[in-house]
Amino acid sequence: MPAESSILPLESHYARDLHGLYAPWQAARFPAPSLRLLNAPLALELGLDAQALDSAPGLSALLGQVVPEGARPLAMAYAGHQFGGYSPRLGDGRALLLGELPDRRGRLRDVHLKGSGATPFARGGDGKAAIGPMLREYVVSEAMHALGIPTTRALAVVATGEEIVREGRLPGAVLVRVASSHLRVGTFEYAAATGDADLLQRLARHAIARHCPDAARTERPALALYEHVVAVQAELVARWMLVGFVHGVMNTDNTTISGETIDYGPCAFLDRHGTQSVFSSIDHAGRYAYGNQPRIAQWNLARFAEAILSLVDPDPERAVALASDALEGFVGRFERAWRGGLAGKLGLVEGDEPTAVEADEGGLAGPSLDALPGLLATHRVDHTLFFRRLSLAVRGDDEPVRALFEEPEAFDAWASGWRAALPSDEVGRQQRAEGMDRINPIYVPRNHRLEEALALATQGDDALLHALLDAVTRPFVERPGLQHFAEPAPPDAPPHRTFCGT
Repeated sequence: MPAESSILPLESHYARDLHGLYAPWQAARFPAPSLRLLNAPLALELGLDAQALDSAPGLSALLGQVVPEGARPLAMAYAGHQFGGYSPRLGDGRALLLGELPDRRGRLRDVHLKGSGATPFARGGDGKAAIGPMLREYVVSEAMHALGIPTTRALAVVATGEEIVREGRLPGAVLVRVASSHLRVGTFEYAAATGDADLLQRLARHAIARHCPDAARTERPALALYEHVVAVQAELVARWMLVGFVHGVMNTDNTTISGETIDYGPCAFLDRHGTQSVFSSIDHAGRYAYGNQPRIAQWNLARFAEAILSLVDPDPERAVALASDALEGFVGRFERAWRGGLAGKLGLVEGDEPTAVEADEGGLAGPSLDALPGLLATHRVDHTLFFRRLSLAVRGDDEPVRALFEEPEAFDAWASGWRAALPSDEVGRQQRAEGMDRINPIYVPRNHRLEEALALATQGDDALLHALLDAVTRPFVERPGLQHFAEPAPPDAPPHRTFCGT
């Protein structure tokens, strides 16, 4: 069996470049590690041997028990605005960056642990994680990846063989997570707050090298970095909205520079569409409700601008003007991504709407798109099933989608305009319907099904978890025997609640 250094050949770019933004640290020791889930396709993408990972040396490498040659494990330092309030020192309280790994395409990827023990940033916690939340992140992040949404991904969940105390005694686990990087808006907030101009400059250079190397060749590299992050975050949030995803904790420490989704604690998917839908147990004011996500993303990006103004231009007034102009572009980028994505979900293409006009920023505009969010919210229609069943209406069968409305006449009134924009010939309609089925999922991690699967898995029964994982990682292909994963929660089910820090 190969040594740990060859099983997981890690590099240490963050440690080399960003002294002052981390604490060197070692993962906790665990009594009896065992592999619970391994993402073999991701391992292949990373150039890793899945069989070697599922071995004693492999588990030691994954858990940071033995540090591979070239790795320098560390807990990242970052700050963050949490529910609007600034916390100057957060950091990886129960996580470690083991190092970086070039994948088969030459892209550098972080390998990061969650639940690996308390660090200097632990703020009084034990640094451990229960099996349920780690499996939850595995399932939901892989579902997001299958939906085409940029995300951190789970390489493995390793049971630690110990029990941890939460609401009771629960099996412990560590999540091994992979990302383009774990740089956050909060990382820049922390660096700026130190007052160390060199540290902030080194961080910006590191971020540019990781995520937008062309920015280094521009007149204002920091501004080019900022424009890049504004663009990728606008695209990301639009994609969330299109699939009915509610992040639940959009703090600046969860806003990535890469434009990837991170942190799957209090997230959920909409059943009934509602702009004010909130699932986090602590979001009492609805700050991170479904419909607020674009506004919050822009607010977070304003905090990013504040952190890097000194890098944008030495003249503060000029720096503010340049950053403000870049930030104002968020709305147009989001609207283009949202409207273009929504048009595709409806089977429409540019120019289809008979009464469409071009919006100033480009993209399809028209009554079918404009009226739909309000229609779905007013009638509390199931988000996922509406779009999936709409392709049946394109094929001539309205009843499955009409049945989602307590007042089907409301659908009829909206659909008359939508239908008029579709091709009139049967071949054209069939092509549109097939295209809709390729982008409108039938399976997402329904909250009630996910919680049911996690409850069983916590007790050691993984059968439902594996079935759910199979469904949501092939979300567009309807298959026999999986219909229960497409069903919404019963109408009398209690409101779904999710939790941070579990």
